[in-house]
Amino acid sequence: MKRWMTMGLVLVALMGVSLESNAAVPASVPLRLWHSYRGAERDALEQVVVDFGRLHPEWPVELLAVPYDAFANKLTSAIPRGNGPDVFIAAHERLGDWAESGLVAPLSGDDGLWGAFFPATVSAVTWKSTPHGYPLAFKSLALFVRDDLIGGSVPADTDAMVATCRGFAKDRPGSFCIAWEAGSFYHHAPWLFGFGGGILDDKGSPVLDRPENAASIAFVRDLTNEGFLPQEPTSALVTQLFNEGRVAMVVNGPWFLGELAQGVPYSVHPLPRVSATGGATTPFLTVDAAMVSARSLQPEAARALARFIAVQGAATRLVDAKQVVALESAFDSPGVTVDPIVLQFRDASALAIPMPNVPVMRAVWEPASQALRSALRGATEPADALKAASKRISIATRPRPAAANPLPAMVGLVIVGIGALIWAARRFRRDDTWSRMRASSHAYAFLAPAAIATAVLVFVPFAVGTGVAFFSHYQGEFTYVGLSNFINILGSTDYAVTDPLSFWFTLAVTIMWTIVNVFLHVSIGVALALALRRPWMKLRGVYRVLLIVPWAVPNYITALIWKGMFHKQFGAINGLLQWVGLEPVSWFSHFWTSFAANVATNTWLGFPFMMVVTLGALQSIPAELEEAAEIDGASAFQRFFSITLPLLKPALLPAVILGGVWTFNMFNIIYLVSGGEPDGATEILITEAYRWAFSRQEQYGYAAAYATLIFLFLLAWSLAAGRLQRRTK
Repeated sequence: MKRWMTMGLVLVALMGVSLESNAAVPASVPLRLWHSYRGAERDALEQVVVDFGRLHPEWPVELLAVPYDAFANKLTSAIPRGNGPDVFIAAHERLGDWAESGLVAPLSGDDGLWGAFFPATVSAVTWKSTPHGYPLAFKSLALFVRDDLIGGSVPADTDAMVATCRGFAKDRPGSFCIAWEAGSFYHHAPWLFGFGGGILDDKGSPVLDRPENAASIAFVRDLTNEGFLPQEPTSALVTQLFNEGRVAMVVNGPWFLGELAQGVPYSVHPLPRVSATGGATTPFLTVDAAMVSARSLQPEAARALARFIAVQGAATRLVDAKQVVALESAFDSPGVTVDPIVLQFRDASALAIPMPNVPVMRAVWEPASQALRSALRGATEPADALKAASKRISIATRPRPAAANPLPAMVGLVIVGIGALIWAARRFRRDDTWSRMRASSHAYAFLAPAAIATAVLVFVPFAVGTGVAFFSHYQGEFTYVGLSNFINILGSTDYAVTDPLSFWFTLAVTIMWTIVNVFLHVSIGVALALALRRPWMKLRGVYRVLLIVPWAVPNYITALIWKGMFHKQFGAINGLLQWVGLEPVSWFSHFWTSFAANVATNTWLGFPFMMVVTLGALQSIPAELEEAAEIDGASAFQRFFSITLPLLKPALLPAVILGGVWTFNMFNIIYLVSGGEPDGATEILITEAYRWAFSRQEQYGYAAAYATLIFLFLLAWSLAAGRLQRRTK
């Protein structure tokens, strides 16, 4: 920590140097600017950078657009290694974590400048009383209204909104009054605050288990049960319904503007107040800021660029990108015509509160959203769901393991290494390996590139990952903790074995997931291959092509399609159930239905491979064997189990082994279809490792321990399967 504080003081001192001092920086070393803007925002930023270049030709700027989903991870990986940007544009919610990790430089000084921004935006980029970024633009949720569907005044409170919804539902059956991503805790926050609830206590610790929070969830659940709000609404569904005129009001942010169809009549308004409490429905305020890297080699130039984008570039971003800029004076600039929608968002954001920028918030989003979805589906009462969420947050924010002495581990590694070298030397000498290698030197020369590539791309990353499992990661620093991660995982020290967070529970689900899927893959694949083998089957070539299509389509696309088919209200599967007179199923509300949805999707993806393998193996089975057995009176059942299946085993066993490994680590299906719902019960080991790494305060060591255990389990499975395969030969 002292090292980072020292670096921060040095950077602050450097910022006091005159701008001319940086003129000596070679023009061949440009300032690196990272962002995640797209479309009009990207174009406006590029124009601002061009304007900066005209004013400061001595400081060339290199822009890099990084995908939003990967932005934070790339940033935290690149900056400590000196490969990151000098300036980066990002939302303020991770500011506290980045400041504590020494990634972003404090911006002391400029005392007369901070008053030019909207006060809430300055508060958002402030950490420990010091700004750590120049506010660029702010975003918050507002109420989009279809002017052709809602006549008269827009509801000012929730009582008026419910009354409007009752009338709307009566006049337009099959349509919805209001919609938003109800399963997203970010989108639920306005109602939570409106009911008097909260997230953090006075000490900055997360406390979700509050009656006010439960009341806000119950309110949204009632809207869903009465048919005013769609069930399980997603972003794509909300957009589709609004564009089609099937929903009158939508709660969304300014990014929604780019998703609206041309010609849709709409207006933007503040969210209605909560009648039960009289409180304002207060959304989160998200502030995009230009931040200076603490590792920048040109700190003053980087600061000048960040300040230019925020101040001189505000008008360009306001007009061209239609950003709700943080600079107040930009709205009154001469010759600037501001889009009325931008002004509406500015006014609607007046009551918004900055999203907390404390590091602990990263542990809140996942369990809070899980609790919200569980309660809205009717699987859990709101109060019980919030209690479960609070427990998960406490586990994710538990104290890190104590530091351990690395000396015993280092001595052990040295002993193991020396022992391995001695064993290898004796083995080589005993078997005369060196002589045989010299005799086949040309063969080893051909294999060398593949061996080197395997070592670099497989063994080195594996060794590094395994090593990380013995460390604890917190705020950018790794601490050696020995076997603590493995002890916590295998001992389930913070939760019961039956809890979805337990390694043993997840392992049981993973094994069951693998067995069920591989069984279905093999049985369906073999059955289809046998059917396609029959000479009386017409158009066999066409059928083979059609049956391979599920395998050819990228699995993430297939997963998203099946996810939509399992939607409770709009999914094709529930539509079919209703067509035959059955009740629709909330597939992701209960373990077995959610598990079945995952299995169905993965079965669709997996059977073509087994079918192709079986078709190839069937070509090698002499038809005379089956004909002779048929003449001897053997039934089709007897011929299959006595002749066909034994001859298929040499080809099927390797495919089963490979399919088991694939299924065991089938991340995409679990992540995209069920998302681990309900309450993480359908997570498998690989997705649970991902959660620990990226959703629960970046506990990389804990996740690496998970990955190491996965490898050991698959290694044992491969060795056992290989031995079984040798016995069947």
